[in-house]
This record gives sequence, C-alpha cells and structure tokens, in this order.
Amino acid sequence: MVDVLSNFIAVAFALASAITVAWGTVVRHRIALDAPGPVMRTSMANPLWWIGTLAAVVAYGLQIIALGFGTLLVVQPVLVLSLMFTLPLAAWYSRRRMAFHEVFWSIALTVAVGTMVVHGRPSPGMLQPSWNDWWPGLIVGIAALASLGAAAWRFRSYRALLLGVSSGVIYGYVALLSKSVVNNFTHGGFSALLSDWPFYALVLMAGTGTVMQQYSFHAGPLSQSLPAMTILEPIVAFALGYAVLGEKFQVTSLAGWTVMATALAVMIMATIILSRVPVGATTKTSHSHPR
Repeated sequence: MVDVLSNFIAVAFALASAITVAWGTVVRHRIALDAPGPVMRTSMANPLWWIGTLAAVVAYGLQIIALGFGTLLVVQPVLVLSLMFTLPLAAWYSRRRMAFHEVFWSIALTVAVGTMVVHGRPSPGMLQPSWNDWWPGLIVGIAALASLGAAAWRFRSYRALLLGVSSGVIYGYVALLSKSVVNNFTHGGFSALLSDWPFYALVLMAGTGTVMQQYSFHAGPLSQSLPAMTILEPIVAFALGYAVLGEKFQVTSLAGWTVMATALAVMIMATIILSRVPVGATTKTSHSHPR
C-alpha cells in the first residue's frame, strides 16, 4: 500500500513537471528561433526567456520531488507526456487547431506510458551504487556525446536533430544523477549530498543540457529537436536505471514482456508521428501574439 501511494505521488509530481516544462519549452523555442544574432546572448536579453528558463527550473524541482517518491522507471515515462502537452500549447501560440491524428496519437502516447508504469510495476534499485557500477555508463555517455557533437558539426542539415539527440542523452544522465543525488540527500542529509561527486556532476550536466537544448532550438524547428530529446531521455534513463542502479520492471512472463515491448513501441511511434506536427515555423517567426 505504501509503494502504491509513493508511486501515485511520484506520478502526480512528474505530470506537473511535464506540463511546466512543456510551456517553458514552447516559449524558449520561439525566442531562440527568432534570435537575429548569437542565440544565447539574444535570448538572455529577452525577459520572457528568463521566465521560460525559470519554468524549466521549477519543472526540474518537481521532477526531483517525483524521484524522491518513485523510481526512474516510474518517473521518466510520465515525463514523455511533456510532448503531448507541448503540442496544444504550440498550436495555440501558432493559432491553429490540432488535427484528429494529433489527438489520436497523443491519447496513444498516454495509454502507452500508463501501461509501462502500471503493468511494469518498477522495483527500486541500489541507493548508492559503487564506482564499478558507474564507470561503464559514464564512458559510453562521453563517447556517444563526442560522436554526436562531431556529426552535428559536419552535417549541418541534420544539426537540430543531432543536437536534440545529444540533449536527450544528456538529460537521461541528468535523470540518473538526480536520482542518485536524491538518494544521498534522503539518507544522509546535506553532508552526504555535498561530499559525493554525483551532485557536482549533476550541476555540470544540467547546465550543459540547458545550453545544448537552446542551440538545438536555434538550429531548426521544434519538430526536429524536441521529439528526439523527449523520447531519448527516458530510454537512456531506463538503460542507466537498469545498468547502474539495478532498478527493474517486475515482469516475468513472455506475455508480460510482449505487452511492455508493445507499449514502448507505441510510445516511440507516437513520438515520431507527433514530431511531424508543425509545432514551429521552419523560418524565423513573425512575432504574432497569442490570443
């Protein structure tokens, strides 16, 4: 009963985080896409960018609270719903209606996420993994980001997509580090928090992810970068939750894993299809204001 209540609270805070980050993402994307000069300098001169950034900070705080009550395998699928919330917000800003297929796949995404959380019944992992559990995942992450950065520099027509993928990978690691930091603080207080390396790695990765995300927004339409980072963050977090923390879905039968695989496939498919929705202009926007 306690686990059910904890998971319910985790899902509630994760939903609040998804809604908040969706609004902040739409606002910051519009500002970045309109930037006439250097993206970060121009964006930071706009007060609305700071409000959008504050929304991202609030959303992250809500995510931290969610991770305090639930596992990565519970929280991360729910955060994927930020894409579903982003679409109607972007449509409202662009003064257009959502089509039937957008609504359909948004519902499919919601059902898939619910299936993974309810049917998967994720179990907690280690509170404090050893360095031997950490280093393989860190090496893989560094190699992946270096490769993606080189590809983004060379293939400019795919830069928004590749930077979006990089952001998703970074935020997958941010999720893992966040869970580790929450565990340290919950069981050891501030002394444990400040005396262990994950806290400082988290600060570095979160800052890097914010800058990377902003450059991905500037490189092209939101429909190229946002879906990539949205779907890759939970997938990377799933893999790291299994490999580093030892979290697991409580599924043992072939039929059960078939349901989980189907839900994951629907989640990925829905994200890909929804990525084709014109949530942002392909060129500089015309400074229209929402009603």
